[in-house]
Parts: sequence; structure tokens; C-alpha cells
Amino acid sequence: MKSPLSPVNGFFLLVILFFSWLMFRITWPFTSFRSDVGFLLSKQHVWHLVAWRIAFYTHIFSSLPVLLLGCLQFFPRIRKRYPRFHIRSGKLYVLIILVLAAPSGLVLGVYANGGAVAQISFCLLAVAWWLFTWTGYRNIRKGEPKRHAEFMIRSYALALSAITLRSYVFLLPAFFSLQGREMYVFVAWMSWVPNLLIAELLIRLFRRKRQAVRSARIHP
Repeated sequence: MKSPLSPVNGFFLLVILFFSWLMFRITWPFTSFRSDVGFLLSKQHVWHLVAWRIAFYTHIFSSLPVLLLGCLQFFPRIRKRYPRFHIRSGKLYVLIILVLAAPSGLVLGVYANGGAVAQISFCLLAVAWWLFTWTGYRNIRKGEPKRHAEFMIRSYALALSAITLRSYVFLLPAFFSLQGREMYVFVAWMSWVPNLLIAELLIRLFRRKRQAVRSARIHP
């Protein structure tokens, strides 16, 4: 039986699963709901805010489902062989982002470490994530699959900021001496802007590929 995944897609899935496992290990200690765990040590000044605590736990516990569900949307063989699975898992991906992940991310962005520059970055990320996901959903409802695919690529690129952010946090200290506010500001922007630029590059490559296929059909 032919595998629903190509070697490239299979490798991409393994990478996402590996980082999702790392995300799970990072997230698991927060299930204690204590205020003295890891990242929360730097948020003692806002821990007393109920809205912030709700946003924090909503955001971190919705991250893994978003990463895994989003990853599965981009495999053509899965979409063709299991269309109902694609539709239902895609709707769940959209629902989690629009109702849980992006709104809670906006709240966290308002109180982000690093001052106004970092806060603006995380708030822009949350708003853009919500808008790209909603636009992608609206496009498929309007029967525009190409535009749907493009906006969902943008949406998932921003979802991956959860991975790129933590990658920078772990890797940067080994190569740079950034600390404190400088580190927060740098990571705040680098966690999602490069992702979005790569997404735009991929979208343009896909457009050129479609145009080349059309031209070959018209002028064989």
C-alpha cells in the first residue's frame, strides 16, 4: 500500500513531532498550576491578575493541538485520501486559534516582558495570526481554495512561532551575549517575522509553479 506521505513530507512531520515533544516537556511542569515554575518566575508581577493566568494556561495548553493539527493540513496525499479528516481537523485547528490561542496570545502580549517594543511585537503576532486564520477559513467557505491555502500557510507559519521562539531562547545564549530586555525584544520579533517571510516566499513559488503548469497546458 502506498504511503500517504512523501519522503519530504514525512521528514517535515518528524521534525514537527520532535519539536512538539519538546513543547510537551516544556509545558508539562505548568500542569502543577504553581506560580514558581520556570517562565512564571519572571511573571510574579502579573500573577495576581486572573485574566493573565487564564490567558497563560489557555495559550500554552492549546499550542500542541494547533501545531499537530496544522501540520497535518499540508500533506496532499492525506487531503486527497482522507478529505473528511482534512475538513474536520482543519475546522478544529481554526476553532482553537480563533477562540483560544490567538485571543489569549493577545492578552499575554500586552503583559510581555521586554517593554513596549516586545509587547507590540507579540500583540501584532496575535492579531495577524487571528486574521490570517479567519481569512483562510472564509476563503474556503467562499470556494476559493488557492487563497485558502495561501492564508493557511501564513497562519501555520505564525503558529510555528511557538517553536522558533523557544529555539532562539535555547540557542542564542550559546552564540550571543544578549540578556534581559535585549533578549526579549530580539526574540519577540525574530520568533515570527522570519517565519512569515519564508511563508511569503513559499506562496510565491507555488504561484509560479501553478502559472507554469497553466502555460504548459495552453502551449503544449
